[in-house]
Amino acid sequence: MKSPLIVTAVQQPCNADRQTNLDFSIAQIRAAAALNADLVVLPELHLDPYFCQNEDHQTFDLAQPIPGSTTAILAEVAREANIVIVSTIFEERAPGLYHNTAVVFDKDGSITGKYRKMHIPDDPGFYEKYYFTPGDLGFTPIETSIGKLGVLICWDQWYPEAARLMALAGAEILIYPTAIGWDAEDTAEEQQCQLNAWITIQRAHAVANGIPVISCNRIGFEKAPDSDTGIQFWGNSFIAGPQGEFIEQADATENKLLIATLDSARSERVRRIWPFLRDRRIDAFGDITKRFID
Repeated sequence: MKSPLIVTAVQQPCNADRQTNLDFSIAQIRAAAALNADLVVLPELHLDPYFCQNEDHQTFDLAQPIPGSTTAILAEVAREANIVIVSTIFEERAPGLYHNTAVVFDKDGSITGKYRKMHIPDDPGFYEKYYFTPGDLGFTPIETSIGKLGVLICWDQWYPEAARLMALAGAEILIYPTAIGWDAEDTAEEQQCQLNAWITIQRAHAVANGIPVISCNRIGFEKAPDSDTGIQFWGNSFIAGPQGEFIEQADATENKLLIATLDSARSERVRRIWPFLRDRRIDAFGDITKRFID
């Protein structure tokens, strides 16, 4: 990994039209570049309001091919700004076949890799199984000019197996573009429990694997298309170091460009002190591939 490495994450609202959302993202990318950042991470599906709150076949019209019109724009921005970009796009792979896909643009504007979301939720307000086919690219880090990026997406962040496999394959940073929020009917206590769990599980991935984590969420209330309910996206994006320590953090409502400087030597020192990879009992882990052990 390039060291020192200046990384950023864009916490932004995505509840406007596509062009407005994209323009905001691009302005933040350029702001990151002005700070000499090497990497900028955008929230999950940052081009549009979160459309998975209901099931509507017309919504598939929002999908686009990769490469396509948006990737062409972001590729040019990456090249002009000399920065690596992680963007998440509703991908039309073929008629009737769609994915939630992270695209990584290198500093020269090339698409250096992509990751298709593997774990697809299906919960009230998060009807993603209707829209997205589970990913088929595996847990493979994306090689860039600044290092190997372990890009995962939102619901993937709850699975330690995904983080571990990325780390075992050489990922030097775990990156989680995210769209997660509260149901307005949840109590304040329940909302805090959910937020604490979300932060804790991702910090734990940093600890267990000895590498930094970038978690990038959207903010703002987004009304459901077919009711008066909606999701209050809870922000709280953060960048954590290899012991799970907060380096940079946002609150629940602010537009913020998070920035942090990472040192690959620190990750190596942490792994020497906490040699979890050395002591893994891989000879006893065979049951991990079972759904449940009866």
